[in-house]
Amino acid sequence: MSTIQVEGWQGHLGKGLAPRQLMATIYAALGFTRKEIAKHMECSPETIKTQLETARYNLDNQPTVRELCREAMRRGIIAPLMVALLIGGGNVHQIQPVRRPDAPRAQTVVRIQRLEESQLAA
Repeated sequence: MSTIQVEGWQGHLGKGLAPRQLMATIYAALGFTRKEIAKHMECSPETIKTQLETARYNLDNQPTVRELCREAMRRGIIAPLMVALLIGGGNVHQIQPVRRPDAPRAQTVVRIQRLEESQLAA
């Protein structure tokens, strides 16, 4: 399965989106506007609008571009590159818990005594 990497994000081809739809979705997840995406992909904003609408339709008719990005992340189609590298396995070391040295533990003892009436008068 091939991937597309765009500005720290990774997209997986073959999971429901065409390459240009996938790129437009990644740019949208980065928070770019249609005009900014069009500049990066060297096409018109209307083309980007069409690509994102088609991508929304392909991923179960998502109502907004934000929902498209969320669904694509949920399905594992797009992910930030660091998350993709961590999930991918790589050479990841487990974090060892911090072990504190054995210290003597203080114990507090409270003694409660009932006072009789004769003791109160004194």
